[in-house]
This record gives sequence, structure tokens and C-alpha cells, in this order.
Amino acid sequence: MSEWQVKKLEEMTARELFAILYTRSEVFVVEQECVFQEPTIEDLTCLHVFKVDEKQDLVAYARIIDNEEYITFGRVITASKYRGAGEGQKLLTTVMAEINKRYPNRPVKIQAQAYLEKFYGSFGFKSVSDYYLEDDIKHIDMAK
Repeated sequence: MSEWQVKKLEEMTARELFAILYTRSEVFVVEQECVFQEPTIEDLTCLHVFKVDEKQDLVAYARIIDNEEYITFGRVITASKYRGAGEGQKLLTTVMAEINKRYPNRPVKIQAQAYLEKFYGSFGFKSVSDYYLEDDIKHIDMAK
């Protein structure tokens, strides 16, 4: 299995981009039954953090976005065949290390699916909102 990659869109291979967009659509649009634009305009300027396996299939992915006032990350996924193997933990460790390296001392805010509140809490995030629905999925805002 490859190492974690952190790339801008123009640095990615066509195969890497395909693997990311395919899996994002598979998880968010099909599995979670959310109808929304995928990909989004943020994909043009964000940092893509990902790992692929020996077949070049996506293992896990997230994107980091600089919103000038704060940093955020999202589209956090682990491909279904890699769930339960600790790849989500490794992904978030990589994401947070990259944020700390590139954007030291900047606040980080995320919109988390509510069932992942404890997971993000283990990385130091605190809930800063009430629960709300987005795409019919319970979410909560969190910050660090």
C-alpha cells in the first residue's frame, strides 16, 4: 500500500483523481443517499489528502480548505473495504499534521456527521453548535 499523499488538483494523476471522485460519489451520493453536486468548486483549490492501495483504488481521503479566517476539512471517507482497519484514524492524524505544518495557529472548524462526534473529539475537537440536519443527516459543528 502506498504512503499518504497531499496534493493540489494540478499535481494529481488522472487515476488518483478518478479514484477520489469515484469513491466520494460511492459513499456520499450512493451509500448515504445524498443528492448534491459532486465534485465541488472547492476541489480546484483545496489540498487533497489520500492513500491508494496497490491496485490504485482509494483507501481513505479528506480535503483541506483554507477559508482565510479558519481552516476546515471535509469529504472525509474510508473506502468500505478498509473500514475498521484504523485507516480513518491514520487519515485524520495525517490531515491534522498537514494543517499544523501549513497553517500553524489557525483555528480549525468542521461540520461533522453527529455519529463521528466522539471520533473527532479524540483529535481535540469540541462541539460548538446544536445538532442540525444537512442532506437529511444529523450534523454538528466542531472546532479546535
